Amino acid sequence: MLTRKLGLLLAGMIQSFTICASDLGTTGLIDTPSARMRPDGEFGATISRQPVVDIYSLNYQATPWLETTFRYSAFEDGLFDRSYEMKLRLLEEGDVVPEVAVGIRDILGTGVFGAEYLVANKAFGPLDISIGMGWGRLADRAAFSNPVAEISDRFATRDADVGLGGTVQVDNFFAGPDVGVFGGVAYDLDKYNLRLLAEYNSDSYEREQRLGTVSDPSPLSYGLEWQPTAGVTLGLSHQFGEQYAFSIASNGDSLALPEKKPPRLFISAKDLAEADISLENYDLSSWYDRLRYDMNQSGLTLLEASSSPAGQEVTLVVTNHIYALNADAMQRVLVLADLHLPASFGTLNIILNEDGFQPITLNYRRQTASTNWLDTAGQNINILPGRELKSVTEVTPTNFGDTVFGVNFRTRFQLFDPDDPLRYQAFVSVAGAANLAAGWRLRGSYMIDIDNTFDEIRRFSNSVLPHVRSDAPEYLRQGASGLESLYFERKDNLTGDMFYRLYAGVLEEMYSGVGGELLYQPFRSRLAYGFSANWVKQRDYDKSFDHLEYDTTTAFASIYWATPWYNYDVALHAGQYLAKDLGATFEVRRTLDNGWQVGAWATLTDVPFDEFGEGSFDKGLFFQIPLGNLLGINSRGTYGNALRSIQRDGGQRLENYSGKLWFDLRGSRYDALDNNRDRMVP
Repeated sequence: MLTRKLGLLLAGMIQSFTICASDLGTTGLIDTPSARMRPDGEFGATISRQPVVDIYSLNYQATPWLETTFRYSAFEDGLFDRSYEMKLRLLEEGDVVPEVAVGIRDILGTGVFGAEYLVANKAFGPLDISIGMGWGRLADRAAFSNPVAEISDRFATRDADVGLGGTVQVDNFFAGPDVGVFGGVAYDLDKYNLRLLAEYNSDSYEREQRLGTVSDPSPLSYGLEWQPTAGVTLGLSHQFGEQYAFSIASNGDSLALPEKKPPRLFISAKDLAEADISLENYDLSSWYDRLRYDMNQSGLTLLEASSSPAGQEVTLVVTNHIYALNADAMQRVLVLADLHLPASFGTLNIILNEDGFQPITLNYRRQTASTNWLDTAGQNINILPGRELKSVTEVTPTNFGDTVFGVNFRTRFQLFDPDDPLRYQAFVSVAGAANLAAGWRLRGSYMIDIDNTFDEIRRFSNSVLPHVRSDAPEYLRQGASGLESLYFERKDNLTGDMFYRLYAGVLEEMYSGVGGELLYQPFRSRLAYGFSANWVKQRDYDKSFDHLEYDTTTAFASIYWATPWYNYDVALHAGQYLAKDLGATFEVRRTLDNGWQVGAWATLTDVPFDEFGEGSFDKGLFFQIPLGNLLGINSRGTYGNALRSIQRDGGQRLENYSGKLWFDLRGSRYDALDNNRDRMVP
């Protein structure tokens, strides 16, 4: 059952068996790209094992017309390479017109896979024909002179030296004396979930021939793909006439909303009251306590309420703990409100509390006092700004020192170390939070190591900048077990559209300090503005309360834009970083109502590329996957990770304490609720 659910989570629904990843992760045949695109929002992972190279890739269909790929390659000769690829559709296939796309392979990288291409596809029933022209590596088997060189002489030569890597080699794009021709065919045997492949590759593998990992490769390769279940593809190929390769690919739909799952089964407080059964800490003669009990059983917390003296309007403050979509939580509140609120209430307001913030208010009006909430919710939903509850008439008791503990099994990975591309740690994290006075909380976590490979690290930082992040392996090696965090925190609204967060203590594995973040998010505006500042001191490597000599101040002004295109959010943060360098970080995220996030960032500061070191500047990818569908339950849990090509010291921030509030509140933004009005109705 779990395997099937994992397959469904990673796979989703794919539109066509023909649209599949090549061994290099980008949609194509075997090693050559095609003009085909995945369905919008599809997320894919591919592992290809070849005698020449092992390739691990992540692919995301960023828009219906833009495909992006991150690729990590381990060559037989000991080279480990990171590269990015982008492919843009120029023409969509029609009855006569083929699908046409242009792509750049290794747009950010060392140039090992450096190539550009223009490719077209046309399908004739189950037969899909691909033909393209390529530059760079894809021009090794030259077919004719580079036509772009007729525009400018600079396109006639191609520079093989990319320096430290990590920069965009614009001068190399579509440059070189010659162009190669590649292509092939795919034939789908739908009845058997099989796909037959054949290709002509214009890459002659000159580098690999020079290193002796291949001898005299043929341009022809053949392959077979089998799809045992939706979204999972296994591939076997015989490449360039001398070796076999194997691949496995999996795809997931990041756009799909989770199915509504049935609520927990429990006996309602209303039935208990009618049966004259008492509950400790609940007064079942009170509608508030009955509603509070049922909400607790449903994964919600009723914090407080206010009712008008005439009994015609009631306002509830509610926290959602388990529903991936806040719209689903509001639907559950409606059901329970309909069960427990007195019939005289004609107006219901629900203030959504998100970890101390109150960003939104949902307003429901009955047509008449005798009408059920459920009968009119769809026609009478108003989404209003968040607000502070005035004239509180009912409140859920909270005690000073009330503590919540959790124990979780966790893992962490360090990728791309040239000595070992994958290091890992498995550990238990014990976390807790305690209520204090005036809205403050004490939060902390302690990690207990089970097994890790970080003690095998032999590479140490050669950075000329202060080692603000590049010594991270030392914290993992010397502090396998230890205190992760222990800090005081307060979150609240200054006004309905002004949010703040204050904190002080041991903030993370590498830093202790004090700071805060302010966010101004006008209601229904696509723009928001933020400011964050921190003073921090670097912790000792053993995760104790001891500290090193280094301390610094960071501060950032941020602007956020919720674009009207494909759920993309954009942010720009400008200020001073941990190594005291000045600059700005640009990030773009596709943040979806279901909890998926896929994005990228790049940071440029006043640190020159040669001082920054390998990679030239800080950049990377990140993703977040909701876990509710995988577990088959209502859950707000997610798994997320950030992928840096290499960890250096320039352009580094306190990731969880700078420019974070706007993205944390994404699920309670006006548009996230407005897009899902239908899910609020039972």
